[in-house]
Amino acid sequence: MVKSAICELLGIRYPVFQGGMAWIADGTLAAAVSNGGGLGIIAAGNAPGAYVREQIRIARAKTSCPIGVNIMLMSPFADEVAQVVVEEKVEVVTTGAGNPSKYMKAWKEAGIKVIPVVASVAMAKLMTRLGASALIAEGGESGGHVGELTTMVLVPQVCDATDLPVLAAGGIADGRGMAAAFMLGACGVQMGTRFLSAYECTIHPAYKERILKATDLCTMVTGKRLGHPVRSLRTPFARNYAKAEYGGMPDDELEALGAGKLRMAVQDGDAENGCFLSGQIAAMVNKEQPAADIVREVVEEAEVILRRANAWVE
Repeated sequence: MVKSAICELLGIRYPVFQGGMAWIADGTLAAAVSNGGGLGIIAAGNAPGAYVREQIRIARAKTSCPIGVNIMLMSPFADEVAQVVVEEKVEVVTTGAGNPSKYMKAWKEAGIKVIPVVASVAMAKLMTRLGASALIAEGGESGGHVGELTTMVLVPQVCDATDLPVLAAGGIADGRGMAAAFMLGACGVQMGTRFLSAYECTIHPAYKERILKATDLCTMVTGKRLGHPVRSLRTPFARNYAKAEYGGMPDDELEALGAGKLRMAVQDGDAENGCFLSGQIAAMVNKEQPAADIVREVVEEAEVILRRANAWVE
């Protein structure tokens, strides 16, 4: 069985996090992943505190295992969500799209394990100094907000820059990816796109179908001009956004063009106007299954690969 410092730190069975995907990772999915031995994470996204509180309580009703909440720090509701996780006694907070410095003291005093998502060595060092419990080094292969470095490049550099446990994210869909992450120095993985195929993931059937039918070159990145690049499937919306981005559209109009498009994909399955977030590994997701089976399958595959590792050394 795979042993990891992150499991001991958080009281979970397997070193597998489910990514905090906005409007996708709700209390039902998070509970299913946690019941399967990983760490289920509720995504706050751009949602208000009341929504996040509701999803936490849904998860609590379905599992007694630890759960997490991902807070997107550029959200206008970040302050109130930061307070909600304290009031609801959430075990873990992961953060993205910003610097969580202003909240760290309150979260730590509440006993919350703070595990920021980082896309650079500089941010990893800063989060280490501020007292983070662990780090998630996320490469640009992931879906949603992405950085510049790939997972293969980022993870070992982050591991060299900190003494904290590091989880690898971005481009991981099976046991091969998990085993590779361990070889790079990580002690666990976070997966988002793989969990889009979970039975408990409540995205629109059209969204799930797009993931299951995806190919290796199915994603693209938009939003670089605005400073917050996002990876999604190549859809009519994504292509039109890219044309507008490099066609001289003013920044405020470009921001407005993307508003609400993720919810159109998640809730309505709108093939023309929706933004279908996805990582580059979508082509490796080819079946629906319970979230617990995804967790167990990835870990069992990794165990087999890791046991064979000495075959490469005489």
